[in-house]
Amino acid sequence: MRPFIHVNCAMSADGKIAGEDRRQVRISSDEDKARVKALRRKYDSILVGVGTVLSDDPHLTFKNGDYDTNPIRIVLDPHGKTPDEAQVLDERAPTVMVTLEGCDREWDCEEIIRCGTDRIDLQALMERLAEDIGIENVIVEGGGRTISEFFRAGLVDRYTVFVGGLVIGGSSAPTPCDGDGWVAEGGIQLRFLECEPLGNGALLTFEPVRE
Repeated sequence: MRPFIHVNCAMSADGKIAGEDRRQVRISSDEDKARVKALRRKYDSILVGVGTVLSDDPHLTFKNGDYDTNPIRIVLDPHGKTPDEAQVLDERAPTVMVTLEGCDREWDCEEIIRCGTDRIDLQALMERLAEDIGIENVIVEGGGRTISEFFRAGLVDRYTVFVGGLVIGGSSAPTPCDGDGWVAEGGIQLRFLECEPLGNGALLTFEPVRE
């Protein structure tokens, strides 16, 4: 058994999630931001990659939440680059740090999981989160390389993307499914479920087609 995995992100009208410097650009409308806050309350955990931590320093908690009501924060950090002062390691919510087996970095957090040798073994990680911690669902919020790895592993159950009314540009600006080293033959097929206008943009909802 593994948790239900929901990938949620926002991209510009030209398919970018940040500028070429990989720093956050406001894409979501106020309406979409309210949707994301409500969505987080439905999930046991929020997962991001270390790139998101280093570029945006998110705290991944509810503004008025506390330790017991905030979802568990999960950070994929293969080589232990997250600084000790990162907001994701504060006392507002429990945090699980995930590294490769060969990484010996330690943090003051709820738990550290070493999983995988060359790349984090997401299938094994999800099983451990379910069995050892009791996590039933995960919302993956980025960045593009992390989202790419979940699609690559065939672990995405739902994909929602808000398309905002702006153009960012730049051939090297990251996309929702970023990263190197693989091309899905024929693409990963998605089934379109819904389109919802949200301010100056629209939320698209898909689910992968399982063969």
